[in-house]
Amino acid sequence: MNAIRTAAHRTDLATPAERDRAVDALRALAILGVVLGHWLVTALVADGGSLHTASPLHFMPWLAPISWVFQTLAVFFLVGGHVATKGYASAHARGVTYGQWLRTRLTRLFKPVAAVVTLWTVAACGLLATGADAGTVHTLVKLALSPLWFLLVFAALTAATPLLTRLNPLWPLAVVLHVDIVRFGFGGPSWLGWVNLPAGWLVPYTLGAAWTRGELESRRAGRVLLVGGAAATAVLVAWAGYPASMVGVPGEPVSNLNPPTLAAVTFGLAQCGLALLLRERLRRAMRRPLAWAVVALVNLSAMTIFLWHQTALMATTATGLLAGHLPGLHTTPDDLTWVAARLVWLPVFVLALTVCWSAFRTCEQGPRRPRGRRSRVVFIHRFPRTGAKTARGA
Repeated sequence: MNAIRTAAHRTDLATPAERDRAVDALRALAILGVVLGHWLVTALVADGGSLHTASPLHFMPWLAPISWVFQTLAVFFLVGGHVATKGYASAHARGVTYGQWLRTRLTRLFKPVAAVVTLWTVAACGLLATGADAGTVHTLVKLALSPLWFLLVFAALTAATPLLTRLNPLWPLAVVLHVDIVRFGFGGPSWLGWVNLPAGWLVPYTLGAAWTRGELESRRAGRVLLVGGAAATAVLVAWAGYPASMVGVPGEPVSNLNPPTLAAVTFGLAQCGLALLLRERLRRAMRRPLAWAVVALVNLSAMTIFLWHQTALMATTATGLLAGHLPGLHTTPDDLTWVAARLVWLPVFVLALTVCWSAFRTCEQGPRRPRGRRSRVVFIHRFPRTGAKTARGA
């Protein structure tokens, strides 16, 4: 514990005083929310010699409030828009070109992707070559690579940041509203919903830009977003027929997330409002060196955690098959017994993710400094998604 406290204090001392630690705390909460959400609502059911996906939300729809807690992508886009807008303005002021700025950000974003794609390409070819069920291989690869859709949208919005710094969030919100009216009110084509993929996440992203401009500093702004977004979502679910679950549920005709619906966007507004209201409390909490060290570690490994958490789930599931069909891992998620068993499996998923993190973190963070090399730098803090470094001497 003494060593942990010492490392935490070093992390605390090496962090610039002007850094807004609430931003990093919100990013960490958003990432961990997505990971825990997937682990709780994604089941790989063993059926003979194959695996197929299922969700407890399909069999127990009254558990939908779980998705309200763990579907935190809007908060991630809020923070992403804030950080990207602030970073671009700072880079522009220093004379950094748009191309240089974008290359730095996207390199850190996509460098870890190469390892995931390479491993699963080799794994899929190996499984098919050994006679594995094609449907099972498709299920596994789809789950493993599903986080990439998020990165593609995030990268596109990042690239468009200079054009979005002054965009009012009401414009993309209006696009989502009209797309849903055409789809659900007038029976329009289902493919039209994919317009909402960029438009829906553009709403919290441009809210992040408004945060950078100082337009969301008052608590009133947070309360308006929280109350207004929650009320709109309740109306849409109760009277407009939108699903109560804020994540996709296999077997359901409509998903709020794939592509995003108006309900998912209004729910995201409520989440953004809550995040803004929590900023001061998070800043106070992050003054504690141990809490800040945990948040800094999650931020340094954000992409690694995000990209490999589904692989950790599947590795545990595949390994567990050697012992038979285990409850909470291979069984149908149709009762609370499954939920209780799945909670028991969470520490195992964490352990599997830790193994993945140990193996692939260098793709995101770069190699460690040689231990035998003396240096006056006691800690190096990499700013998430920028690649910039701040070092404090001993």
